[in-house]
Amino acid sequence: SRYVIDLNRPPDDTPMYPGASNTELCPTHFFNGDSLYVGATPDAAEIGRRRDTFWKPYHDALRAELDRVRAEFGYALLWDGHSIRSQIPWLFAGKLPDLNLGTANGTSCAQSLRMQLVAELQANPQFSHAADGRFKGGYITRKYGRPQENIHAAQMEMCQLLYMQEALPFDYLEDKVAAVQPLLKRLLQIMRAWKP
Repeated sequence: SRYVIDLNRPPDDTPMYPGASNTELCPTHFFNGDSLYVGATPDAAEIGRRRDTFWKPYHDALRAELDRVRAEFGYALLWDGHSIRSQIPWLFAGKLPDLNLGTANGTSCAQSLRMQLVAELQANPQFSHAADGRFKGGYITRKYGRPQENIHAAQMEMCQLLYMQEALPFDYLEDKVAAVQPLLKRLLQIMRAWKP
């Protein structure tokens, strides 16, 4: 659970978006701003334990898999998928676009791949979108996306309202899912078919 540790944050907890509200490596608040803990929050020793127990093995495995794939095929592709509430006032003003593509301002993947992904989003105006807007890609996209080393990464931050109720009882909405799945599939097909 990201409430234990956020795998998409840097190990030293450096803010991903300087000057803006940020979430932490070991979150201390829910997305609504309420405190996650009653009493003391994790101290440095507990954060270090969680980093060593959960964060480091995940990133070691991800790095090894990217290296394996690149060795086999000459390049590797990483699609980092996330979802978030469409409105979180303490993180951003207003409502997020439905689909938020992050490529670290175009540095985590080849421009030709980014352009194809953006073109597909633009071809589907029924869903609002942004490319490298409020969400430019988290630690995973920024750390592993190295086009010059033949590893290309993109993050998709999708608003939860595209597939579920964003408030209790958090129902899964089949009709919403059916509407967005074809676009998500095409984006992944573009990623899979792309070659450097």
